[in-house]
Amino acid sequence: MAYRILVADDETEIRDVLRLYLEKEGYEVVEAADGMEAAKLIKQEKIDLAILDIMMPGLDGYRVLRNAREESNLPVIMLSAKSSDSDKILGLDLGADDYITKPFVPLEAVARVKSNLRRFYALGAGEDKAAEEPVLQVGDLRLETDACLLYRGGEKIELTSVEFRIMKLLMENPGRVYTKQQIFEAGWGESYMVSDNNVMVCISKLRAKLDCSGKSYISTIRGLGYRLEKE
Repeated sequence: MAYRILVADDETEIRDVLRLYLEKEGYEVVEAADGMEAAKLIKQEKIDLAILDIMMPGLDGYRVLRNAREESNLPVIMLSAKSSDSDKILGLDLGADDYITKPFVPLEAVARVKSNLRRFYALGAGEDKAAEEPVLQVGDLRLETDACLLYRGGEKIELTSVEFRIMKLLMENPGRVYTKQQIFEAGWGESYMVSDNNVMVCISKLRAKLDCSGKSYISTIRGLGYRLEKE
C-alpha cells in the first residue's frame, strides 16, 4: 500500500508541484490549504508523513505540529521561506524531523520524503531486524523498538522519529559516550555538519521529557559528547 503524504501549504502552486512529483514516486497525496484543515486531516485520516508550511492561515505550521505531537510521532517536514537558524531550531524543538527552505528543488523535497519514510518505517528492516532486540531496558527506561515507544516506569514518553533513533542508539550501549557526529548520523541519517546544532537541541528536548525528581538520564561529557547513564 502506498504511503499517504499530507501537503499543507496555502500556495496552490506549491501543493501542485509537490503532488506531481510525489505521485510520480507512487505516493498518495492529500492536500490542505490552511492549518485548520491540516490539523483535521492529521487527526482524522491515516497520514504517514506530513509536509507543513509554517506561514498558513488559521493555524500556522508550528501550531499544527504541536497539536500533532500530542497524539502522533509521524514524520513531519517543515516547509518555509524562513531560513534563519532560530526558525529551524524552533521547528526541531517542537518535534519536526526535517526542514525544507523555499524556494526548493522538487527532487530534493522528494528525496527528503523518501529519507524520512525510510528511517521511520523501515528502521531495522532487512537482515538486521531478526537480530535486533525488540525491547531495550535501561534502569526504568523501556524502549519497544518494534512499536517505537518509550516508557519511563509505566509512563509513556512521546518521541519524534529522530528522538526515537537517538534513544535507541544510547540505550543499546548505556554508559558509552557518543560524539555529536555519531548521534547526528544515527538520528538524521545524514553526514554531520560541524556547525549543526540540531544534536544539542534534540538532547535538550529529550532531557526535558525524561528528567524528573532531580534524576538525569543523559549526561554531557565535556569535549566528547553524550552518554546514557546505566542507572
